[in-house]
Amino acid sequence: MNDRSSTAVPASVIEKIRQVVGTQGILTAAADLEPYIVDWRGVYRGAAAAVVRPANTAEVATLMKICADTQTPLVPQGGNTGMCGASVPNAGGGEIVLTLSRMNKILDVDPLNNTLTAEAGCVLAAIQQAAADAERLFPLSLGAEGSCQIGGNLSTNAGGVNVLRYGNTRGLVLGMEVVLPDGRIWNGLRGLRKDNTGYDLKHLFIGAEGTLGIITAATLKLFPRPAANATAWMAVRDPEAALRLLALMRRHCNDRISAFELISRHSLELVWRHVPGTRDPMSAPSPWYVLTELADAGDEQTLRADLERALEAALTEELVVDVVIAENRTQAQALWHMRESIPEGARQEPVMVYRHDIAVAVGRIPEFIREAQAALEKRFPDVRLICFGHLGDGNLHYNAYLPDRLRTDAAARDAHDVTETVYDIVQQYGGSFSAEHGIGLSKVAELARYKSAVELDLMRTVKRALDPQGLLNPGKVL
Repeated sequence: MNDRSSTAVPASVIEKIRQVVGTQGILTAAADLEPYIVDWRGVYRGAAAAVVRPANTAEVATLMKICADTQTPLVPQGGNTGMCGASVPNAGGGEIVLTLSRMNKILDVDPLNNTLTAEAGCVLAAIQQAAADAERLFPLSLGAEGSCQIGGNLSTNAGGVNVLRYGNTRGLVLGMEVVLPDGRIWNGLRGLRKDNTGYDLKHLFIGAEGTLGIITAATLKLFPRPAANATAWMAVRDPEAALRLLALMRRHCNDRISAFELISRHSLELVWRHVPGTRDPMSAPSPWYVLTELADAGDEQTLRADLERALEAALTEELVVDVVIAENRTQAQALWHMRESIPEGARQEPVMVYRHDIAVAVGRIPEFIREAQAALEKRFPDVRLICFGHLGDGNLHYNAYLPDRLRTDAAARDAHDVTETVYDIVQQYGGSFSAEHGIGLSKVAELARYKSAVELDLMRTVKRALDPQGLLNPGKVL
């Protein structure tokens, strides 16, 4: 594969693209490019010859043909809310950024088939609302849902807080439309639950981070919209108690648990310090908390009564130290706002936060937390841990920072000693060093370090088959 990402894009290529997408479909001025060349955290900054904003799939296909014919690298970008730098061009300035933000239509909602088809530029919150308008639920839910786009969610196989009940993004997709690197269009927009006609091609592109093709539309699964919700915030002594609490709630509440989040107090202190309008809902501090939500087709009173009975049992067994039950959706949203604001709170810190999006088997989470903390504290006595995440599906955001490593220090950004300490333990536990955020730029070295030679060879074989010139999102993943 040829690396052309540092070679200037000829003006003739920019003009060809302009003729396809029109003046309104291409940005070249430095001020207009700025939002597209730096990631949400401000960690990765690149340069681009242009940002292209096609209006339909045909324009995407023509653009891809131009890039293939001229060997012009292209970086797909959704809402640019990722954590791993996958949507940011490199610093050479020889790449074009492709955003599908103009392709933001809901194409079809079929309540009888429980499906919704949308263009890839649709913001996740708009898809959630379209489903709700049809008395249905699209359960993918993340802190960035007001700005992330469904194409980016699919490209990163996003997780979120409802994976415990509904699965991650991969399990929510029935069909897909993709433009291939040579400009061909694969139309797989089928709303079928069963289709056993050969390879299930959509799974090649889900989680590929834009390195194999451009997702332009998708047919998504919908579910019955819950009529009742109940939310509780609980103080617990330690992760062991939280794990036993999860087992107890499963006995009492079955599959009505849609989310079960473990949160350390250090995580929340960042929120209370930096996010206006947030405060500790408890009267006394606790080292750990659990935020859970139940959802059901029944009525609110019955669901709340069931939640209260489960919590009474948890208090009796001394799994819970204190509890706050949301009295209404406004209070529930305030509790969830604290949980979802943890990344923003961490972003406001002047120190470099080392983010570890890991997964281990649910039953081993407490011992992983203990072992990783001991290893970090032994190597870095001043380390502060920011641990939170989806205990119900085994995915933790096990983040750490050192007071003397500032975000403005380039050396601190490039240091791998903290992450390797954590990932080596994850590997010992048979876990994953990237549970839901992907690889992007930040974890390319880790992929090479922890994936087997066979896995890497298979991934490279797929990449060469679909993108032999290496023009799609070069330097990302592989």
